[in-house]
Amino acid sequence: MALVAGVDSSTQSCKVVIRDADTGELVRSGSARHPAGTEVHPDAWWSALQEAIEAAGGFDDVAAVSVGGQQHGMVCLDSTGEVVRPALLWNDTRSAEAAATLTAERGAQWWAEATGTVPVASLTATKLRWLAEHEPENAARTAAVCLPHDWLSWRLAGHGPGSGLEGLAALATDRSDASGTGYWSASDGYLAEVLEATLGQAPILPEVLDPSGSRKAPDGLVIAAGCGDNAGAALGVGAVEGDVVVSVGTSGTVFAVSDRPTSDPTGLVAGFADATGNYLPLVCTLNATLVLDATARLLGVDHEEFSRLALKAPAGAEGLTLIPYFSGERTPNLPDATGSLHGLTLTNYTPENLARAAIEGIACSLADGLKALTDTGVKPQRLILVGGGARSEALRQSVAGIFGLPVVVPSPGEYVADGAARQAAGALTGALPTWQTNDVEHVEAAPTPEVLERYRSIALNR
Repeated sequence: MALVAGVDSSTQSCKVVIRDADTGELVRSGSARHPAGTEVHPDAWWSALQEAIEAAGGFDDVAAVSVGGQQHGMVCLDSTGEVVRPALLWNDTRSAEAAATLTAERGAQWWAEATGTVPVASLTATKLRWLAEHEPENAARTAAVCLPHDWLSWRLAGHGPGSGLEGLAALATDRSDASGTGYWSASDGYLAEVLEATLGQAPILPEVLDPSGSRKAPDGLVIAAGCGDNAGAALGVGAVEGDVVVSVGTSGTVFAVSDRPTSDPTGLVAGFADATGNYLPLVCTLNATLVLDATARLLGVDHEEFSRLALKAPAGAEGLTLIPYFSGERTPNLPDATGSLHGLTLTNYTPENLARAAIEGIACSLADGLKALTDTGVKPQRLILVGGGARSEALRQSVAGIFGLPVVVPSPGEYVADGAARQAAGALTGALPTWQTNDVEHVEAAPTPEVLERYRSIALNR
């Protein structure tokens, strides 16, 4: 029985799963926390990975590993392989001005067509421009630039500080993570002109491996190409063309598996690649479970009771509508917006309707994400609902009614780490395995297009 490992090195933590390469059966697992903040030294990720590996029983009997990780983070290395400065993570917004400047310099249409994504503060390219403008000494020291999962794979392959230029040449990544940098094109590869316009030079960059590509560590451990976290999640839930994955966590993401690249000059859709050779157009919303948490606190109930309250109210909450832009919003792009409650009457202002309106507000916001995808030509056939919010029966019912698509909810799991493990098995055997997926719940609900129509009317005219 060959064993493979999948790693999810996320913003908050590192998770490791070890599975049977043939069946996908979970053998053991481990995890460790990452430090908080939007600027983290990569050594903290390495320490957490070692701790998680130890908690999972070690890699002595593991034949292959793949690292899935948070996207966009900027890791700069000098000519010896030392980290130049702490990494700027995807959620570090100090490069927002740089993103606006880069967009203005070439135009949103150029960026959408060349890279699939219009610059926003999360992209690596904008962070490189910030580095060149605010820390020119560090920019000058930067001999290589990579992403969080690239750096961890590089370390697992036996490289690190002191490796020198020869070691830097061994850096590798995959198309899914490369597509989130802002300086890589699925058709043309790395874009030297973007790097010159951001960092001021063309540093050493990781080789973009094929989806089945791999490297080997000195001890023989096969190290797969790895992937960005959303691409890993798509692998983990077995998403195929026609599927839309809706992830409801602190933020919301809506992404689809597509056989062609997308181009959206509005900037709402990020035209990422996936980990199989297809594409993964993605939309992000800023408001999701934190809005539900806040409403549950207001009502003085836990999450289970909150869901029960919402299900006691009819669809549409008797005319009560919550626009959930509590933290501003990314889709639509309204960074200074606030949340609002509409349609209040003496009869509908009840705990049940307020809970239902909060649930439906999040579902409608995510439906706006789906519309952004379909506007680029994505043709959804099925919705896969994941994330912490998917545990809510009320949210599952609302999503099924509002989206008007068949909805399946996989059993809770470590989808990114599971997808990485599946990729590791493919690198080991030469073919991506079809593992028996976890049990799924099929959700059915009466269509409620009127809820979404009212929500959009209010959101557009507020």
